[in-house]
Amino acid sequence: MTIQIEFWQLLSAMVGLLLSFLGFAMAAGRQLLGQMDKRLDARFAAIERTSTDLQALEREFLRFQASLPVDYVRREDWVRNQTVIEAKLDGLATRIDHMIGGKP
Repeated sequence: MTIQIEFWQLLSAMVGLLLSFLGFAMAAGRQLLGQMDKRLDARFAAIERTSTDLQALEREFLRFQASLPVDYVRREDWVRNQTVIEAKLDGLATRIDHMIGGKP
């Protein structure tokens, strides 16, 4: 039993197989590129969300820094103010002692 195939039939079968393979390769390539595109979009969206969150955090921190001097007093400032108040009270006590004791 022998099989005879003409050259043109063989050539058309080979061309058909080649075109089928190229079509499959192009479809697979499109699929891969589509998946890559989706993943890149997801990454960029995540980066954008993170950037937005960081900007909001930075704004909140700047508001906190702006309100810090209004809400809190530095230790050195408090000590200086307390020293001034105590010096004035000591001076007032000394005057009262001089007035009560009759000493100038």
